[in-house]
Amino acid sequence: MKRLNGKVAIITGAARGQGEATARLFADEGARVILTDRLEAEGKAVAESIGAAARFVAADISQEAGWAEVIDATLSAFGGIDILINNAAITDHHPLGDLTRARLDQILAVNVVGPMLGMQAVLPHMLAKGGGSIVNISSVNGLRGTAGMSAYDASKWALRGATKGVAVEFASRGIRVNSVHPGTIRTPMLDPEGSVDGPALAHLLRVAAGRIGEPVEVAHASLFLASDEASYITGAELAVDGGWSAGMVVPDATDPTTRVSN
Repeated sequence: MKRLNGKVAIITGAARGQGEATARLFADEGARVILTDRLEAEGKAVAESIGAAARFVAADISQEAGWAEVIDATLSAFGGIDILINNAAITDHHPLGDLTRARLDQILAVNVVGPMLGMQAVLPHMLAKGGGSIVNISSVNGLRGTAGMSAYDASKWALRGATKGVAVEFASRGIRVNSVHPGTIRTPMLDPEGSVDGPALAHLLRVAAGRIGEPVEVAHASLFLASDEASYITGAELAVDGGWSAGMVVPDATDPTTRVSN
């Protein structure tokens, strides 16, 4: 049996990477999916390739007007909302001293305000159906800190905290809210030019699994949390990071490529 048969899912940041992989997987599992992104051409192409079970809506999810467009399109096309995957995000690599207020506002608008507005927007429709599932895509950076990424870290910790607060608020009303925390995943956000050597990067970062992850591996985590199989799971956080958040691999003193010199 398909795990999302009859469900309607909204997936943000779905024009490529993790969002695209999630949209394709959810459709394969029986869901009807609304893909939304600011990348209109790419998003339309993905939806068309999925077929009749998919629609694309170009929207800025950091704005209430953008969410109104997404909700209206979802209800018009499929009549209800069961699942929200808050996947859209932007990253940032700036030391604190170089971080501008404008850039900080932009990161928080997309990574925190957008998901919060999305949860607000879908809640009435989920409550009307007696329940639903929200999956917020945070990051391994929402479990620890990274030098030079304090703004991004702050946004992903905030999303982790919001997940727990909303989970507690709506648990008794049938709405589950959980967070997924990807590590180093092969997406355009990680590698815009498509030139990263995966094994070398995993080695450099000392990822326990010895490789970087693939978008579909994050999608499968979201699928589980969105499905009825996770019916008693809310307010939880699931790291999909090859063991990165568990700890760093200890360098092998006999391997010259892992030696650290002071």
